[in-house]
Amino acid sequence: MLVTKTAQAGSTANSDVLITVSPSETPGIHLQLKSKDVVLKLFGEQIEKVIMDKAKELGADNVTIKAEDKGALDYTIRARLQAALERASN
Repeated sequence: MLVTKTAQAGSTANSDVLITVSPSETPGIHLQLKSKDVVLKLFGEQIEKVIMDKAKELGADNVTIKAEDKGALDYTIRARLQAALERASN
């Protein structure tokens, strides 16, 4: 999946996540995760794993992913990421 522009999916409402994807000039998937400190401490690794696994599953490369988590469940994170990647790749 070739990301050609910046796109978003989701919101900053409780129990959701705002995913922003944009093209990157360097190879790979670059993730920036933002959430409350306690959430990052308890669930940060799981959230990162969900995002990275889904991005790889969709064939994303040369992409920067910014995720602003507000307590989203795994299936919500996957859906928001897929929507943002599809919007960014035409």
